Amino acid sequence: MYSQVLRFLRWFTASRPAGPPGYLLPRWLFLRALGVIYFSAFYSLVSQIRGFLGPDGLLPAGMYLKQVAQFLGASRYWYAPTLLWLGSSDRALVALCWIGMIAALLLVFNLWPRGMLVICFVLFLSFVAAAQDFSGYQSDGMLLTAGFVSLYFAPRGLRPRFGAAESPSRASLFLLQILWFTIYFESGVAKFFGGDPSWHDLSAMDQYYQNGPLPTWIGWYAQQLPHWVHATTVVLTLSVELLIVWMLFLPRRFRIVCFWIVTFLQAGIILTANYAFLNYIVLALGVLLLDDLYLTKFLPERWTPGVCENLKIPAPALAQGEAASAVNPLPPSPYALPFTWQRSARVIVSNATLWLTAAVFLWLLYANFYILLARFLGESASRAAGHAARAVSNSQCIRPVRAHDLEALRNRVSRLQRRPKLGPVHFPQ
Repeated sequence: MYSQVLRFLRWFTASRPAGPPGYLLPRWLFLRALGVIYFSAFYSLVSQIRGFLGPDGLLPAGMYLKQVAQFLGASRYWYAPTLLWLGSSDRALVALCWIGMIAALLLVFNLWPRGMLVICFVLFLSFVAAAQDFSGYQSDGMLLTAGFVSLYFAPRGLRPRFGAAESPSRASLFLLQILWFTIYFESGVAKFFGGDPSWHDLSAMDQYYQNGPLPTWIGWYAQQLPHWVHATTVVLTLSVELLIVWMLFLPRRFRIVCFWIVTFLQAGIILTANYAFLNYIVLALGVLLLDDLYLTKFLPERWTPGVCENLKIPAPALAQGEAASAVNPLPPSPYALPFTWQRSARVIVSNATLWLTAAVFLWLLYANFYILLARFLGESASRAAGHAARAVSNSQCIRPVRAHDLEALRNRVSRLQRRPKLGPVHFPQ
């Protein structure tokens, strides 16, 4: 059983084999978009972070971290994982933003993508962990999750180009696709099951363009459309977020159709309202529904030589019988080789790294599925408790009045009447 689990983990965390459909181009596009999003996040902070977290800001990070250290002691680094423990002066805050912008630009230009992703992730986490009321939004969690998984998704090397020598691992690609799925599905669940009646009577979009975050001038014109257009938009939105996103788990043709549907939805949201980089993350993650076999149809072959060569390599078939084993012999198991301390240490380190990676991926799956389910169940339970409390309150209000209740009320009124009255109060001139 242990060997089977270990074999599955090695298969799941390993790179995808060469050949079609391939995911080199989607990875390249996604990492460039992620770099632009990181740059926009740090660029927007560089002129505001001193007013937010500086020593004279609204919520000084130094004071907050001092209180965290006072109450949590040694566990403060787990509660607030931030580099601002080393210093939270104005210069340190501005340096955090500038270093993040430089790393994001280098990621856009595909220079040492894994290293730049580490820098961007650590710096943005440092801001979020100390920003208090200025962080904790859905977009912050999405960017941190996508940035962390991308550490496993990005190719190695200082200048890897398309990374044809190292395809994306199955686990990292799957986790990023699951992140895309949960963003949509959680949004649909919150709309339809969140207790807002406007999503049930199809009137949610009637006032959306007035109440949305920073509506654009296109949103003003969209607000003037008749009710039936807004009702149709509600139906399409719920259909996409609750039903169409499940096409992710169907064959590639369905995933391609799903990509175009959700892309048009996100384009409409971006054109009519401003959600900062929230929609751009979802838009970038949607690229991972495509593959090289589809994207190379729109690009000349001279632009993507490594990708095209990778597609010409047939995907290795599974070994069938003794003939396939003879053609592609499996490497000898390290457990079957003679025992040496060096070989034993390599096996232990390899397995420990594998299990640590598997634990991280399982934690991310937990964060994407279990928390979503718990939030949904918690909202349902809270709504049920609220209905029950209101029912009990109403039943208590309309119950018949008893004689001792009237007597207690008379006694309370008489005590209030006997209470001495205050004389006039004179304020000094």
